[in-house]
Amino acid sequence: MELTEFLKTSYTAYHAVENAVTMLEGHGFLRLSEGENWHLEDGKGYFAVRGGSSLIAFRYQRGGAYRLIASHTDSPCFKLKANPALSDANYTRLNAEPYGGGLWYTFFDRPLRLAGRVVRERDGKLVSETYTSGFQVVLPSLAIHQHRDANEKFAPNLQTELPLLSIGKCDFEGVIADMVSSDLFAMPAEEPFVSGYGGEFLSSPRIDNLVSVYTSLSALIGTEHPSETLVCACFDSEEIGSRTLQGAGGDFLKTALTRIGIAQGRGEEERLSAYARSLLLSLDNAHALHPNHPETCDPTNRPVLGGGIVIKGHAGGAYTSDALTTALLKKILGDAGVKYQTFFNRSDVRSGSTLGAISLGQVSIPSVDAGLAQLAMHSAVETMAYADYEELLRGLCAFYISPLSMDTAV
Repeated sequence: MELTEFLKTSYTAYHAVENAVTMLEGHGFLRLSEGENWHLEDGKGYFAVRGGSSLIAFRYQRGGAYRLIASHTDSPCFKLKANPALSDANYTRLNAEPYGGGLWYTFFDRPLRLAGRVVRERDGKLVSETYTSGFQVVLPSLAIHQHRDANEKFAPNLQTELPLLSIGKCDFEGVIADMVSSDLFAMPAEEPFVSGYGGEFLSSPRIDNLVSVYTSLSALIGTEHPSETLVCACFDSEEIGSRTLQGAGGDFLKTALTRIGIAQGRGEEERLSAYARSLLLSLDNAHALHPNHPETCDPTNRPVLGGGIVIKGHAGGAYTSDALTTALLKKILGDAGVKYQTFFNRSDVRSGSTLGAISLGQVSIPSVDAGLAQLAMHSAVETMAYADYEELLRGLCAFYISPLSMDTAV
């Protein structure tokens, strides 16, 4: 599956994980269940899925430490409430609430598609399935003639500004047959497209953070016969704080690593020692220097599109990079000839956080934060440089195979 196809079809975290499973199984990875014992064989690839929206894949080795990459599968959007059909004599709208911190004005007047998972009853069992609507909906703006100061002040009321489903009354239960329950979202349906004089730019919904998901999976698939266990963790719920069963704040990573350690014959002392010698790359995107708003960037750390992988730092611990883990990543990338740059927020701007710092609450592993430079983060359509994806793929492959580790840093 190509990157653009992954972006196009991974409407929700459920779709992203479904696509990830297709990629992994197509390359011989075996599925594990959290509800069964794990029997692992040296050199083989495995994966487990939690909640249908998070996935941990790994190449198992009996010895060595762990080399981990973590990214997230979810993106800002609108989540439908129960009984979503809100009808009057003229229209039916969809009662929805914001999921994450979207750049909401960009969601207006664009094609949106209903997607997520539905639970149906079949033969006395409840079956969860991904769902994508065959139709699109739109969130219509109020005309400039009726909102004269819209270009100066736009603050949508997220309870009253709702997607338009139909003319007249529409029975939503008839829209999706046999549905018992659901997790459905109104997601941007615009297809990825290239722009720029030389086709330098790639614009698409969900660049943050599905490019990281796709690239880390590709690097894991492409790295055979590693010297230590390679892990690719793709978590849901990052956009809402990660504190869910399937988020980085849950115990998915901790229990997966514990079960791998048990298969390796390691006791608690040996597992803790392996964690201290391991390295986690928390992979989430960074803000590029905006050509129209350079004043929003830090004076000396201003990543640009096409400048390579971005290594992120923050004094308040929003990012986990420290001098040692940053030096290790710089050395790994430099030895592989991969371009990199640095990102810090302006000191007068509140920083976002990502997976690394949250994961440390479950498993204490030395960590560094990095990602791709992009524009319009949390917009319905975001923009990156395609060349940076190629640098990221080379960089992640180098990260997985490099002999450099915490053992080589003192």
